[in-house]
Amino acid sequence: MQSPSPEAVNGADRPTWELYSRCIHCGLCLSSCPTYRVLALEMDSPRGRIFQVAQVDAGRLPVGEAFVTHIDRCLDCRACETACPSGVEYGTIVERARALIEREYKRPWLQRKAREYFFNQILSSYGKLQKAAVLIRFLQRSGITAVARGLGLLRLIGFQEVEALAPRVERKFFFEEFGQTFPAEGRRRARVSFLGGCIASIAFAELNRATIRVLQRNGVEVIIPKEQGCCGALQAHAGFREQARTQARRNIQTLLDGSLDAVVTNSAGCGSTMKEYGDLFESDAELAPRAREFASKVKDVTEFLVALGLQPPAKKLKARVTYQDPCHLAHGQRIRSAPRAILETLGAELAEMPHSDYCCGSAGSYNITQTELSLKILDEKMNDVASISPELIATANVGYMLQLRAGCRRKGLRAQVRHVIELLDEGYAGGRGA
Repeated sequence: MQSPSPEAVNGADRPTWELYSRCIHCGLCLSSCPTYRVLALEMDSPRGRIFQVAQVDAGRLPVGEAFVTHIDRCLDCRACETACPSGVEYGTIVERARALIEREYKRPWLQRKAREYFFNQILSSYGKLQKAAVLIRFLQRSGITAVARGLGLLRLIGFQEVEALAPRVERKFFFEEFGQTFPAEGRRRARVSFLGGCIASIAFAELNRATIRVLQRNGVEVIIPKEQGCCGALQAHAGFREQARTQARRNIQTLLDGSLDAVVTNSAGCGSTMKEYGDLFESDAELAPRAREFASKVKDVTEFLVALGLQPPAKKLKARVTYQDPCHLAHGQRIRSAPRAILETLGAELAEMPHSDYCCGSAGSYNITQTELSLKILDEKMNDVASISPELIATANVGYMLQLRAGCRRKGLRAQVRHVIELLDEGYAGGRGA
């Protein structure tokens, strides 16, 4: 594993007094925190974790098992930031706390090796990711996993719930589109670069293609830079900040072009992290200005389209729809109205669920590393969904789509789960005779 530079350790890779001292311990964040609602433990609340971080920074608490447990349990959903009256940047604090853990705490051997393989190798190399995806696709389509599930083997090794949450690997990966440019339909209104993403490129390739079609339909020329990489969100959230920087440098060099109007993504988690590249490079005097420039160009696709002005879809959506706010869109990027505006343009009957901005428990890789707690949070979410009986659940993040589909199966709900952009693409296809 690549070691962070000394200046990074002293600055951008540890929680600082300037960050955590903003917390006045008022407790207004408690009801917004999913782990506190489920566990009712102060140490699993935002202010409780901030207190522990302060104690570690003062040398009064070791970076030991208890500290690691409570920091690991955080989903980094950032709902507490929305609730906080003092402007505490909790997401920055917890990510830096996890970087501190990665440097100073030795996890169990198997967990350590698995984390290093996933975050340092698979996500850092699209070649390795594709090879792993081909193997997973074979296992999914061969029926081997179904047999193992039927025999109870997955339950025996504690993998049954995780397997149910896993994405289905698609036949045609989105990597095939890397290096291509897709022209605008009609008069060109904008030029953008598009981040394909890591997991999205193997499990949500068709969503990416739908996103390109929607942008083209709205007069946008879309460039898919060949050398782009993972956005670094999963690495940053897990404490592998130097690996996140490596990916960020690559994307800044590849995706940022002065002639482009925006860097577009359809994944809330990717967008939130890319908009915060400045934090990753705050100690790098040379790259910090470029990182800030890049961050200013990043747009969620719903945000970009609504600001540009949507072309009206020919086909209306005749369904009772509820919208689930992705955490890193609502709390990380403060974008709530744009996806709803698209649904309204589609003519959907929009029914707001209670607590639409409460986390569903997905949180990147959280539903794999903290499966039991993730599912408790998901069950709480599905009770809110069931209370309004929607035909369709719309969201704007791929991880949420997987989690909500699993939640519908657990709750016995027949509602479909779709990305807002998929629905808009179908609305446009209705006018093309598709």
